[in-house]
Amino acid sequence: MKKSILLFTTLIFAAGSFITERATAQKYMADDGYVEFISTAPLLEFKGVSENLTGLINLDTNMVDFYVDLNTLETGIQRRDRDMRNSYLETDKFPFAEFTGELISEFDPNLQEKQEARVRGMFKIHGVEREIEVTGTLEPDGESLQLEAGWTVLLADYNIDRPGVLFYELAEEQTVNISIQLVKTDN
Repeated sequence: MKKSILLFTTLIFAAGSFITERATAQKYMADDGYVEFISTAPLLEFKGVSENLTGLINLDTNMVDFYVDLNTLETGIQRRDRDMRNSYLETDKFPFAEFTGELISEFDPNLQEKQEARVRGMFKIHGVEREIEVTGTLEPDGESLQLEAGWTVLLADYNIDRPGVLFYELAEEQTVNISIQLVKTDN
């Protein structure tokens, strides 16, 4: 009888812990974020944009994961888009750019104001993965988080060739900016 009561008490405590853990889970997801790259060269500045950024932030584990299908990037000129995808990003072999890392700064989701956020992790594009640190902001708003961040990418670091003929039209250094509103999820 004592063993049965002890087993029953243990099961109730474990179930209560599981329910509490599920109720306080802090996962936020979205698949309609905005990403842009900006190329500022001596003769031309242009930007490529996509509204297909997918992201996840898990505040329980401080894990962040974002990716975009590079085939969804558009610069406003179809030929440039085609050349970018086929000749330089080689999206048939490397269709995604992804960042996976960890939130390394303090963040309080109960504080309903914009807070600086720093993440460190691996950015992968064109089959090359490099560790980077990104600074941005996170702003809680009820059941969602608004994330804004930016960093620079050197094309040579990721084995992305610059077009020879258009040498002055494509900068070696690209600025990447993201904006995404992630919604709290139960999974």
